[in-house]
Amino acid sequence: MNTEAIAYRQDDAILEGYAAHPGGTAKRPGVLVVPAWNGVNDYARKRAEMIAGMGYVALVADVYGKGIRPQSFEDAAKEAGKYRADRPLLRARVAAGLKALRELPGVDAARLAAIGYCFGGQAVLELARSGADILGVVSFHGALDTPTPGDAKNIKGKVLALHGADDPYVPAEVVQAFEQEMRQGGVDWQLVAYGGAVHSFTDWDAGSDISRGFAYDAKADRRSWAAMQGFFDEIFAE
Repeated sequence: MNTEAIAYRQDDAILEGYAAHPGGTAKRPGVLVVPAWNGVNDYARKRAEMIAGMGYVALVADVYGKGIRPQSFEDAAKEAGKYRADRPLLRARVAAGLKALRELPGVDAARLAAIGYCFGGQAVLELARSGADILGVVSFHGALDTPTPGDAKNIKGKVLALHGADDPYVPAEVVQAFEQEMRQGGVDWQLVAYGGAVHSFTDWDAGSDISRGFAYDAKADRRSWAAMQGFFDEIFAE
């Protein structure tokens, strides 16, 4: 496996992602990985390497900018809040990552997908709503709300939302609004809810105290990863 830091831009912003390539010369599908609100970190890099291990080229997108790597809960919330409040900017940053992925050596530009965790899950859904030319997106315990639900009509690829059934940060009314948005947009969509799982159920470092509303759930992590793999098998084979 080959890994390297990848520099790219969105307008004047200098961004630095992380690419993982399984090696070889064959053209392979590309998968954009949008991190949780901590930004590019060891967890996101590991997930990219796991995807490369499946035979795909992966790129961790840098939404915040080179060197901006929040270390505290408060700093991460503040940084993510800038982009949640400015969805056009969020879409532009993720689109820049998609463009960088498309241009990586060995990537089959006709077979692209994006996945995201928490904040990144919301980001890849916004990428889809922007009308990006992409086969599918996968949100892991991501926020499902959007200020522009009518943009679902722009979605070109398929959508898979993997959700903790007991996630207090994405309550039932938000899930219902997302489902209605997808229906009205005519989207090919799936939503899988994992019983007993709360927010951050794939995060190995989230602990096990579900009373906080976020915790790791090994079963939901395993099941959701398998769901993503099946989704990729479907969209990349078409």
